[in-house]
Amino acid sequence: MRVVLAGGGTAGHIEPALALADALRRHDPSIGVTCLGTERGLETRLVPARGYELALVPAVPLPRAITPQLLTVPGRLAGAINAAAGILDRVQADVLVGFGGYVATPAYLGARRRGVPIVVHEANPRPGLANRLGARLTEHVFTGHPDASLPHAEYVGIPLRRDIVALDRLSMGDKARSYFGLESDRPTLLVFGGSQGARALNEAALAAAPALRQAGVQVVHVVGPKNEIIEEPPPGDPQYVVLPYIDRMDLAYAAADFVLCRSGAMTCAELTAVGLPAAYVPLPHGNGEQRLNAAPIVEAGGGIMVDNADLTTEWIIRNVLPILRDPELVVAMSAAASRMGRKDADMVLAQKVLAVVAAGGRR
Repeated sequence: MRVVLAGGGTAGHIEPALALADALRRHDPSIGVTCLGTERGLETRLVPARGYELALVPAVPLPRAITPQLLTVPGRLAGAINAAAGILDRVQADVLVGFGGYVATPAYLGARRRGVPIVVHEANPRPGLANRLGARLTEHVFTGHPDASLPHAEYVGIPLRRDIVALDRLSMGDKARSYFGLESDRPTLLVFGGSQGARALNEAALAAAPALRQAGVQVVHVVGPKNEIIEEPPPGDPQYVVLPYIDRMDLAYAAADFVLCRSGAMTCAELTAVGLPAAYVPLPHGNGEQRLNAAPIVEAGGGIMVDNADLTTEWIIRNVLPILRDPELVVAMSAAASRMGRKDADMVLAQKVLAVVAAGGRR
């Protein structure tokens, strides 16, 4: 069996694809997996690091409005479709699974041209252009959000890495805190803004460092690899650990009692899977999907939410500190977050893909 996965550009597209690849390989190590991507996406680093083949197609961003750039799309898209179809032919693909992003559109159209069965997975409540197109080409549509608006879609959750869903935060807590140079018995806040960081979160949290320390709270703050630190807190006790990037997010989750973060689909899925409550700060740009991602968790009691414009140092002191200083509230919010999590989406989606291949063959 040979599977081609199309999901590139951001970690939100790539990580679910790689989680599915891992699940398929656990089911049958002989399954061949090829990931489609573009040279400008994170997949050029993430896919080879996980041991999977990466095949590149030209990136064709689709404008969202009628502009002169629209006139250049048909020619460039045709070239990308031909490239995707050629890769499907080369690997003799039995199925294409798309997760959205620039690479998914030519992949869906190339698979349609070659008669390769298509499976679509949409992580967000508001699907992007590529997956709205893909959902018109197949009946095999699955979502990571129960309210995603795609035809004949089935909610399965978002495939996550095994090191995340298998994480036992209680048993790993002391080891994880030691890994970051933290003490085992202090309340711990984790701050991160997604794979690239978030300036608003960085500025507000760094400015709150003195108040957090005074309250006995220690912090692991992931600022993002491309973000400049305006003024890093001086060494002190409790620790305020500033890092540009963390490869071991499982340890960061195990070390934390509470999180300050954006509310991308992957972030919400991972935090609920491990049972971590959070203060969610939806990205103020885009179509508002980050607010929709966090809203069910907040309504269930697994977190709180604040607009990006309202996130200040004072807000953190007024709203986050009281939670961290109330262990019983942290436990209750953790349990509420955990009830919203899905830990089996990788295996569920893998079984769906296997069923599509078994029912339809290659063509």
